[in-house]
Amino acid sequence: MDLKILEIASNTENHKVVKNHTHSSKNKNPICGDEMEISLLVKNDLIEDIGYQCKSCVYCQASVSMLSSKIKNKKIDQIISLFTSVESFFENTEIKINKEWEEFKKILNKKNISRKECLLLPFKTISKALKFKL
Repeated sequence: MDLKILEIASNTENHKVVKNHTHSSKNKNPICGDEMEISLLVKNDLIEDIGYQCKSCVYCQASVSMLSSKIKNKKIDQIISLFTSVESFFENTEIKINKEWEEFKKILNKKNISRKECLLLPFKTISKALKFKL
């Protein structure tokens, strides 16, 4: 296992429930059983706060930890570009994404393809909460 995954997963700053949330969603990975619940506070299309709770593997925890810290205080239309390109992170092609999302290449890559569904569960849960297709 990559030590970077453990390091990212250890950041639990957003491991909480946002009490006054405007959006929430629960999701489960049918392959491995990872479970995730996301709560979001969205005002004027801006993600003001995000909280997550999960019973999951370290890959899923790293993904939700990074994602929750990176999308806070971003407009929904800003994150849609990231969300629509996450599947391509696992391919061999060069991905053209905004510099603000470059850090995701550390965990969303061909090396971690066997954990793809674990890594994508937070993205799927947030897109479900915000009601847009991933």
